[in-house]
Amino acid sequence: MNVLRIRELVKSFTLHTIDGRTVGALRGVDLDVAAGEHVALAGSSGAGKSSLLRCVYRTYVPTAGRILLRTSSGEVVDLAGLPDAQVADLRGRELGYVSQFLRAEPRRAVLDVVARAGAARGLDPDAATDAAAAALRRLGIDERLWAMHTTVLSGGQKQRVNLAAGTISPPRLLLLDEPVSALDPVNREAVLAMIADLTGAGVAVLSVFHDLDAIERLATRVVVLEDGLVAAGGAPADVLRNSAVEVAR
Repeated sequence: MNVLRIRELVKSFTLHTIDGRTVGALRGVDLDVAAGEHVALAGSSGAGKSSLLRCVYRTYVPTAGRILLRTSSGEVVDLAGLPDAQVADLRGRELGYVSQFLRAEPRRAVLDVVARAGAARGLDPDAATDAAAAALRRLGIDERLWAMHTTVLSGGQKQRVNLAAGTISPPRLLLLDEPVSALDPVNREAVLAMIADLTGAGVAVLSVFHDLDAIERLATRVVVLEDGLVAAGGAPADVLRNSAVEVAR
């Protein structure tokens, strides 16, 4: 069953500070993601991969088209036209986003950042704290850091805290935007293993990885974007074998 269905998605930007011209980032994208499926977006820089994720998360308001999310109750909502307050509520319960950058309140402790994400998805405070601790341990965040403010962490530590917050009591749909870009090999393995477990648990994942190995290991399907349109798609081995497909820029 599809968790996400995107139809005729368009996103354009007006360059007010230059000459007022309009630039198209997405020009009519159709895409489905089912429960337990991991769809990786590929394509060269500027193809529209991150813009697509941000439209689904509603960081960007789409110019046109539909973004249909099937919630855990079975209701289908159109994220493209939903009021901001309802989108914010869905972000807490149904929709997660993990980028390469951690955006957290500067005086918030590491454990609290992750536990609050669990609480937003319906865990009671004690269960959220326990789940946060388990996620941080699995991702190799030393317990001595849990009471520290997130601002003191390294780039790789912030990425792992971000992933822990995004995956605790996993949302129905998880968006990943380069979540392993700052990680060393050991911690990268822990993160990839956690992401693999999510699809096994039925979470729908839509991702951008500038890492061929991660795509091959995690994705059940690759969708190639080119100039804001879907240019190709299929099994990772088939798509990545095509030397004309540029996925690591």
